[in-house]
Amino acid sequence: MNILIIILLAIAAYLIGSFSSALWYGKWFYGIDIREHGSKNAGSTNVLRVLGWKCAIPVFITDVIKSFVPTMFFVMLLNKFASPEGSVYVAQGSEAYYLYQLLFGMMAIVGHIFPIFSGFKGGKGVASMLGLVLALDPLSAAIALGVFIIVVLITRIVSVSSMSAAVAFPIVVYVLGFFREAGHSITMTVFSILVAILLIVTHRKNIKRLLNHEEPKITIAKKE
Repeated sequence: MNILIIILLAIAAYLIGSFSSALWYGKWFYGIDIREHGSKNAGSTNVLRVLGWKCAIPVFITDVIKSFVPTMFFVMLLNKFASPEGSVYVAQGSEAYYLYQLLFGMMAIVGHIFPIFSGFKGGKGVASMLGLVLALDPLSAAIALGVFIIVVLITRIVSVSSMSAAVAFPIVVYVLGFFREAGHSITMTVFSILVAILLIVTHRKNIKRLLNHEEPKITIAKKE
């Protein structure tokens, strides 16, 4: 029975992640398929370039929330429904708790990258990954976000900023582990390294453009 609950929650997380805010906001409010314009990516950066900040901000926030919610709250639902007698199915703060959070959060991110409602053509998962790490480790996420902001202000290139934050994230997680009462979490350490690898892999086309000096800098569209 508990396995069925876990599977249902994982499916629910994927379906939540499959709501492609860049695609649907573009269609509902501007009558365009964002995947046919700009970089053709269904993410907030491309929305910023094509439709402007008034659309990009809600797209970004939605993409963060749709992974934050499953990561933060679905383990609580698991504890509630998997243990109707009132005992805790998995203790908060344990390695198992982190693993379940990662399961549900990553399912939401998979939904974002491969959305079932949009022909499995979604975004790169940067904003949704931020939602996941904010739920898992708010301090490390905030520092990584700070790296992103600093780099984007200097370079005005979102891909460079995203990859810089991704590389910084496992370093921050490891360093902060020395100051945490619980010490280093194996789950978080491994996950943070995988995050860096995943985001770099999803930006391989950007890396190619950077090497060819073809990667565009941030420009805000005239449409609002």
